Amino acid sequence: MAHSRVLELGDTYGRPTATPWTAQQTETYETAWQHWRDLATQAQAAVTAHAKEQDKPRFGIEAAVRAKAWHPEQAAA
Repeated sequence: MAHSRVLELGDTYGRPTATPWTAQQTETYETAWQHWRDLATQAQAAVTAHAKEQDKPRFGIEAAVRAKAWHPEQAAA
């Protein structure tokens, strides 16, 4: 959801090099971007911790999480 917000703001505001953003637009975008980065960092840390707890390769855990995130309907089956 945080990533969607960043993309939505980028689409709404346009490229800052084409149409300069206001200070408020820049602040809103940067806040959303920081929120997304913080969540991504937390997710990466959780994947790493889970892989260590399970004594499994991190890339396998990350691949499984990514597959479930991209295809939730398959995870429910």
